[in-house]
Amino acid sequence: MNAPANLKYTKEHEWIRFEGEIAYVGITDFAQSELGEIVYVEVETIGQNLSAGDVFGTVEAVKTVSDLYLPVDGEILEFNEELGNTPESVNDDPYGTGWMIKMSVADMAQLDTLLSSAEYESLIG
Repeated sequence: MNAPANLKYTKEHEWIRFEGEIAYVGITDFAQSELGEIVYVEVETIGQNLSAGDVFGTVEAVKTVSDLYLPVDGEILEFNEELGNTPESVNDDPYGTGWMIKMSVADMAQLDTLLSSAEYESLIG
């Protein structure tokens, strides 16, 4: 499975990356492969301040629905509206066009609690 070294990961299979002050969050390549064909992504927490581990949305695949968990404390700024038309982007490019939300991070020190690429790869075997 693909786990880019420039990202941080959660044990619940979310990833986070930064572009300046803004963090992008999505699900990992491993998660999308386990879920199968993704048909819908829902995020109704835009503008909310949430804590690490809180559910920020759901992802629906052909056979299951799974919660999406926030990796760190912060405010949900934006949902990737392209996923409304092309939810399969999560399957095709989970670390690129398949990102799910943009957020501002309340406490950058929390990033130290997340997994590195090597740690995440060890977790998923």
